[in-house]
Amino acid sequence: MMAGRDGLDLSLLPDGGLRWLDASGPNADVVISTRMRLARNVMGYAFTGRAREGERLRLVAQVRDAVAGVSALRDGILVRVDALGEPERQLLHERHLVSKELAGLDGAHPVRGGAVAFLADGVGVLVNEEDHLRLQALRSGFAVGEAFAAVDRLDRELGGRLPYAFHREFGFLTACPTNAGTGLRASVLIHLPGLVLTKEISKVLAGLQQMGLTYRGLYGEGSDVVGNFFQLSNQTTLGRTEEELQDLLVRVVRHVIEREEEARRVLVREAGYIIEDKLWRAYGTLRYARSLTFDEAMNYLSSVRLAVGLKLIPGVRTYTLNKLLVFAQAAHVARREGRALSEGEAAQARARHVREVLAAEGADG
Repeated sequence: MMAGRDGLDLSLLPDGGLRWLDASGPNADVVISTRMRLARNVMGYAFTGRAREGERLRLVAQVRDAVAGVSALRDGILVRVDALGEPERQLLHERHLVSKELAGLDGAHPVRGGAVAFLADGVGVLVNEEDHLRLQALRSGFAVGEAFAAVDRLDRELGGRLPYAFHREFGFLTACPTNAGTGLRASVLIHLPGLVLTKEISKVLAGLQQMGLTYRGLYGEGSDVVGNFFQLSNQTTLGRTEEELQDLLVRVVRHVIEREEEARRVLVREAGYIIEDKLWRAYGTLRYARSLTFDEAMNYLSSVRLAVGLKLIPGVRTYTLNKLLVFAQAAHVARREGRALSEGEAAQARARHVREVLAAEGADG
């Protein structure tokens, strides 16, 4: 049976839904996580953007009945996103558990009635987003095959209980034509400080686009690149099989990883003491700063994450730094303090939390 909840109790999920940050997957020093997402729609309903609230709520009821028989979601939770306040919706978004659209965080598109998320360990189903359903799987590191296997299993089980909208020529039908076909968006969240510092990043990103991939910031479409964290994903789905899209992502990202690793070797070889000093200064700032803006925190965490990858700073786990990328964000800072914060108060609370976490790690120069 599914452990349904109409509020927000993420303690029911392993590590609060953040297991994808645990740095256990392949190439985890460079690739933070892999996400596979499938867009699906259910026959008999208007696309979400044109559906009335009553129709969206009927869809939720039908999906809830179907989810009850899906093994991957059996121990999951139901979150009524439309019943949450903005801080809780922002919290879910910061953990990469729901999209910005489902959370209603775009000022032009408030949260829809019937916005729901079924969340379990590493997988989820978002209901009444741009499409009726967004199925997703998140895994640590560069784990394309593992993430796809998880979302494919979820898709097969749910598709056996719901009539998906499918066309023999065009494949799965979606609200946006670029998602039609397989409906698959395959992406990785990757850390590329070496390429940024060696000024090779523009060439690499231009090459990605020529190969059919696109890049965005930490939170995908519409988000800025901060802290040298990039989300790389396929641009279109129509005309390619799921296997072809996975192969493309694997081939291109593997090349980017190799370029990043070479850039890091160049930095150590040609500017070793300068880089070491820069990275230790970043660590010192995080350890002792009394105020940190979000951008400052992301940039310093990027530097320390690079230092840990180069084995220049001992005693700090990549997992700790990955979690700080989330817990240093606005909704998490406010939740920890138990109240709404001004920008200045948030900067002080963020710095305090980072200091406490890093002091507990105990790195020693």
